[in-house]
Amino acid sequence: MSEITMIVPDEILSALETTPERFALELRLAGAIKLYEIGEISSGAAASLAGIPKPLFLERLADYGVDTFQTTEADLRREKRLE
Repeated sequence: MSEITMIVPDEILSALETTPERFALELRLAGAIKLYEIGEISSGAAASLAGIPKPLFLERLADYGVDTFQTTEADLRREKRLE
């Protein structure tokens, strides 16, 4: 497993009224959600990246305005043909 370190100005943590640990968790979740949203990784991989169980990850998607299940135009066409 790899570890990534980043520098966050104290002013940002202060403005967000958070700790470095809490900020790191939120950043992991936000990054995982974005990668899932743009189709780069699956929901299971995103949950793993976020460090939380998949059901909780799926619940948290709504907090970020992301649909739980992503349906593409091709998926819709395929379903239409099956009707």
